[in-house]
Amino acid sequence: MKKLDVYLADLMVLNVKFHNWHWNVEGFTFKAVHEYLEALYNDVFEKYDEIAEYQKMTGTCPNASLKEYLAITGVKEIESKKVTCEEAIVAAKKELEYLRDSALAIREEADDFVLANKMEDHVEGYNKQIWFMDSMLKESCCK
Repeated sequence: MKKLDVYLADLMVLNVKFHNWHWNVEGFTFKAVHEYLEALYNDVFEKYDEIAEYQKMTGTCPNASLKEYLAITGVKEIESKKVTCEEAIVAAKKELEYLRDSALAIREEADDFVLANKMEDHVEGYNKQIWFMDSMLKESCCK
């Protein structure tokens, strides 16, 4: 099993997971977190499409079924239920850390400049979002 195939599967499963949190988040900061999660799933989907297109350009037929994805993903599915704003951000941060680590491992093993650069860009994006989430989770100055 190739790491890039797993990464592609992880991106799609996380797209669904981020939608779950986006639809089911509740709390005082609902609007901001709801919109933030939407931005995250849009970003994850763009990365998903980019990786699948890279695979096609390099002669690989990317997996494109949920059955294939669920068989190899490292992402655990969650049930559809209410989630607080803080719970959603904490959980999303863990998932982005997982994606960052996966992208780092792929970058280290990349045998071409294009893939190494794509993974470098993904890592940079994940690091920025993780920083945003860390800042969101700090105690409010208003408490």
